[in-house]
Amino acid sequence: MKIALSRPNAAIIIVNWNGRHLLETCLPAALAQTYPSYDVIVVDNGSTDDSVAWIRTHYPQVHVIRNDRNTGFCAGNNQAFAATSASYLALLNNDAAPEPAWLAEMVRVMETDAHVGMIAPKILCWDRHDIIDSLGLAIDRSGSAWEWKRGERDTAVQYQEPREVFGASGAACLYRRAMLDAVGGLDEDFFAYLEDADLAWRARLAGWRCLYVPTAVVYHRHSATGGEGSPFKGFHLGRNKWWMIVKNYPSPDVFWNLPIIIGRDLVAVAYHLTVRRDVHPLRGRLAALCTLGSALKKRRRVQSSLTAEGKRAAWALRHPLRLHA
Repeated sequence: MKIALSRPNAAIIIVNWNGRHLLETCLPAALAQTYPSYDVIVVDNGSTDDSVAWIRTHYPQVHVIRNDRNTGFCAGNNQAFAATSASYLALLNNDAAPEPAWLAEMVRVMETDAHVGMIAPKILCWDRHDIIDSLGLAIDRSGSAWEWKRGERDTAVQYQEPREVFGASGAACLYRRAMLDAVGGLDEDFFAYLEDADLAWRARLAGWRCLYVPTAVVYHRHSATGGEGSPFKGFHLGRNKWWMIVKNYPSPDVFWNLPIIIGRDLVAVAYHLTVRRDVHPLRGRLAALCTLGSALKKRRRVQSSLTAEGKRAAWALRHPLRLHA
C-alpha cells in the first residue's frame, strides 16, 4: 500500500534495528523539518528492544513498517521507497539528527537541475560539531570509496557553495525518485555498507549528478549501530567493495587500473591481518570471489546503461581530483 502525500512531497526514511535510544534524538529532529510537505517512515528490522512500541506511543504520526527479522539497511530502504509515492526520498540514519532546514535545503537545490539525482548534505560529527564526518562520497582509481573531507575541521568558511561530488552518504542524503526508478534502488545483496557508493556509481554511469549542499546540516554518530571496526563491518566492507568494482568500474578503465586496484587491496588485507589481527576483511573478499558470477551478471546490466555523461564520470576516475579536490 502506498503512503499518500500531498505534492510537492518528500519522505524521510529511517531504518532501525534495536535503536530506540538513538531514535530519541533522531525522530524529534526529523519531525521538526521546515519543509512543508513530507512524511517520516521508520522501517524496523526486527528490533528486540521496544523501538516500535515507543514510536507508536510517542510519535503516532510516524509511519512504521515492521519486519520480523533484520533484512538489512538496503532492503529496509527499498521497502520504504516502494511504500510511498513521494518524489524526493531522504535517507537518515537513526544515529543522526538534522537541523530544521536540512530537508528543505536539499529539495531546493535538487529542484534547480533535473539531472541532479542525489544530494549530499554537510554531515558533522555528533560530539564535535567543528569536525566534518562527510561532505559526500569520493572515489579513486583503485575503486576505493570514502567520505569526502572526513576528519577535517569545519571552519564555516570553506566548502560553503554547492558543488559536484561523486555521491552521497547513505547516513543522510536525498534521492530523486526518477533516478531510483531509472537505475534501481539499493542493491539488497549488499545488506549494509558501500551500498550508497554502489548506487552513486550506477547513477553517475547513467548520467545523473550529485551535488553537495552546505546549508543542509546533519550531526552523525558514526557507526553507532554496526560498530566501527566490528567483524560484521569488516566482512561486509571487504565483500561489497569487490562487488561494487566488478559491477560498476567501466571498461577499458578497469583494465588500465587493475594493478592499482589489486595492489591497494593487497596492502589493505595485509594491514588487517598483521596489524589488527582481523581476518574478517579477507573473509569478505573471499566471499566476493565465490559469488563473482552473480556480480558479472549485474555488471552487464549496469554497463548497458552507460551514457555520455556516464563516460564523463568514468573519465573522472582517471583524474579523481577533478571531482574531489
